[in-house]
Amino acid sequence: MKIEGKVAIVTGGASGLGKATAEALVAAGAKVVIWDMNEENGKAVAAELGENCSFMKINVTDEAAVEEAINKVVEQHGALHILGNIAGIARPRLVISKDGPTALKDFTDVIDVDLIAPYNILRLAAWAMSKNEPVTEDGERGVIINTSSIAAEHGQRGQQSYSAAKGGLNSMALPAARALARNGIRIAGIMPGLFETPIYGGNVEKMNAHLQNAVFPVRFGKPAEFASLFLEVCRNSMINGTTIRLDGAVRF
Repeated sequence: MKIEGKVAIVTGGASGLGKATAEALVAAGAKVVIWDMNEENGKAVAAELGENCSFMKINVTDEAAVEEAINKVVEQHGALHILGNIAGIARPRLVISKDGPTALKDFTDVIDVDLIAPYNILRLAAWAMSKNEPVTEDGERGVIINTSSIAAEHGQRGQQSYSAAKGGLNSMALPAARALARNGIRIAGIMPGLFETPIYGGNVEKMNAHLQNAVFPVRFGKPAEFASLFLEVCRNSMINGTTIRLDGAVRF
């Protein structure tokens, strides 16, 4: 799919991987709508990126708000071609502590944001995309890219909820791609390793401590490197039903 002239939604677009992705899409000629709860950052990013970028304050766990927002994007721009499901949270908790089992809500909140919300956005975006005119000779109408994590395959202590959610996204890719094949909609995922994002709070020492077993390069990934792969997934129609590791061979 050619990115120029297409319409994209990027969740979590006010910072980190989402911001870098929005920047790359606009640079490639797309019209981008950023979704985020951080209104100040979101408006600032949209203003920085110019007339082809706008901001909507959206709670991705609000089913009705998501449906309304997708309908508004289509109404304003005429179509939706690209969805970047990038918004997410991490709430590491042990299974039990000295005071007893950890709160179930700490698990379910992460599942809501990192798994259920992306699926809800996916299904609603796919419906909108199914109404598009084909944009390639193969009949492609849209592409949906979920953001997973290497924690899906080897999560650390305390990452039960995060690993479960990201593993669910990985498992969803193939059946969703098969289900939407008749509509010309692709589903893929990117599974980043350690990247320079707000989730680590800028703690360089803590970040570098995780890299002792890295192969190459021995550093955190840059958001622009994530965005570069995101664009390639959009452009390469043979990337479908799979999740791609982007981690510099880091293992724990």
